[in-house]
Amino acid sequence: MSVTAWPGELAHRYVARGYWEQRPLGAYLDAAAAARPDEICLVDATVSLTFAELVSRVDGAAARLRALGLSAGDRVVVQLPNCWEFVVATLACFRSGVAPVMALPAHRRQEVTAVARLTGARALLVAATVKGFDHERLAHEVAAEVPDLKHVLVTGHRQRPDSLDLAALCAPADGAAPGLAPPDPADVALFLLSGGTTGRPKLIPRTHNDYAYMMRRAAQICGAGPGTVYLAVLPLAHGYPMAGPGLLGTLLGGGRAVILPSPAPERALAAVAEHRVTMTSLVPAAVTRWLEHLGTAPAPDLSSLELVQVAGSRLPDEVAARVSPALGARLQQVYGMAEGLLCMTRPADPDEVVHHTQGRPICPDDELLLVDEDGAPVPPGEPGILLTRGPYTPRGYYREPELTAAAYPPGGWYRTGDVVRLRPDGNLVIEGRDKDLINRGGEKIAAEEVENYAHQLPAVSLAAAVAMPDPELGERVCLYVVARPGTEVTLAQVRDVMREAGVAAFKLPDRLVPVDALPVTAIGKVDKKALRADIARRL
Repeated sequence: MSVTAWPGELAHRYVARGYWEQRPLGAYLDAAAAARPDEICLVDATVSLTFAELVSRVDGAAARLRALGLSAGDRVVVQLPNCWEFVVATLACFRSGVAPVMALPAHRRQEVTAVARLTGARALLVAATVKGFDHERLAHEVAAEVPDLKHVLVTGHRQRPDSLDLAALCAPADGAAPGLAPPDPADVALFLLSGGTTGRPKLIPRTHNDYAYMMRRAAQICGAGPGTVYLAVLPLAHGYPMAGPGLLGTLLGGGRAVILPSPAPERALAAVAEHRVTMTSLVPAAVTRWLEHLGTAPAPDLSSLELVQVAGSRLPDEVAARVSPALGARLQQVYGMAEGLLCMTRPADPDEVVHHTQGRPICPDDELLLVDEDGAPVPPGEPGILLTRGPYTPRGYYREPELTAAAYPPGGWYRTGDVVRLRPDGNLVIEGRDKDLINRGGEKIAAEEVENYAHQLPAVSLAAAVAMPDPELGERVCLYVVARPGTEVTLAQVRDVMREAGVAAFKLPDRLVPVDALPVTAIGKVDKKALRADIARRL
């Protein structure tokens, strides 16, 4: 399947040390359901399921996937909003050995087609519409371009007779469990997507063994278990709200997950009170909106809330200090990536650690190495580019040998591209990035991709995209443009080119700065450090 495995001696070590339990992910669901069959475990706007009911739907969906001709090792693209069908379909894939490929609802034709083609996906799972966008139509456009893609499954009001009903696929089992052979725990359980400097989504294969360990260990650190009520408000296709411990870690540990479509504070805070939520995951922009809302509106009863995780981009220290007093819950800073490494502050850490760091690795066998631009280790306490390896950090991207060679140096390390500082107490402080990426509210945008679209305009002579500081999202996209003599380039023109190409909306530039020339370094490259400093002065 074009997946780089861990070396045999490391795999044996991870099994011997109890990290890899050699159980497929579905086995954890079965154990939770056996212990608490009649307990409510999954709630969204339309459905409330007990563990027994969830298992029946998972078994039914797994059998129906098999009836569609999908078997172990096949791939399906899952592009669903937060909904119960996302959970049932994902768990059914785990059960049957089919690997879900997690695409975001914000992705459009370019990204979805690339992912489906790269994986040879056999099916595409979508909602009919999300925020007014016709995903059913998009899915059939993608299917027309990808020969392997035979089935489009849709939840919501279907418009086309050749779309299959996803809710019907996720109905309770017709009889006894289908008796499918469980997947090998070393097999790929799912594919997560990562942005990159090329703009082409990269696929990270996560195995049953490594993903289960990460979820279990994260749940242990957070104190999550049968009494946990987790509120899922971020897109579940991201690894953080899905498995850090997230929705899946909560369910597989015997707790309850409540699903909302977004972290909008009015509805989310009301849900905390209604469902007695104990834990949730946010990004800095969302927690900031919650704090602002609480400052202007009567607060609902948040007394059940125990832990609020924040990740996706660095949380400003001054905002971190406001979270616990306002929400009455402990803040947990989280730093991680789809490629593996997960760091967390601990619930018992002092405020100095929680407010000023992004935590420390969850596993004793997580290895960290900080290097300079030439790959040499930096002195203790100095910022450096973070390299990592460990029992849940895969060894390469799927079917991308060149990208793997660039991101995975010899020795099994993964080069994160993040510039961090390692404190003497083992906690990391995120200082920035060495890659040409823009982190817009947790979504990674390749500057090169934005620049390439700008250059499609005849009036553009030169273009350079950089991160622009933003108090809500952390960063936005700023595009510097040198226009050809006698012409003018507008922000609307660039955004229109990108929209017409089917690019996800979060990648569109937020500001355009016309300049006569771009600054360059001593070796003639565009000096993006100077451009970032320039836009910071302009704000």
